Amino acid sequence: MKKLTSTKYSAAAFSVALLLLRIVTGGLMMNHGYEKLISFSARKDTFMNFLGLGSTLSLSLTIFAEFFCALFIILGLFTRLAAIPLIVVMCVALFKAHQGSFFGDGEMATLYLGAFLTILIVGPGRFSIDAMTGK
Repeated sequence: MKKLTSTKYSAAAFSVALLLLRIVTGGLMMNHGYEKLISFSARKDTFMNFLGLGSTLSLSLTIFAEFFCALFIILGLFTRLAAIPLIVVMCVALFKAHQGSFFGDGEMATLYLGAFLTILIVGPGRFSIDAMTGK
């Protein structure tokens, strides 16, 4: 019981928690990207045109972030760099698609945004390719 109420933690527990955060958020986000990837031709003309880039390019960039950057986050490869496109996509989803509704329709985007901001700030942890290669 004492351990459950303690505010102390070990470096190993911290790294395991980061690994779990990376696997869960990256895996769930990859699913969103995969859905967009397999339905690319059906979505390319109707996808949100953010900043006047065109709907096809916007969809391509979103797929890159949601699928490939999420994969990098799971692996812990270029983790902080991979978190940036995901943060941008989640900001667009939250503020543009869901009109900043943090507790309504945009709740999932808010959760993902918080998770990816945490990964950007803290980094990948010890159990990652970045840590193995000394980046």
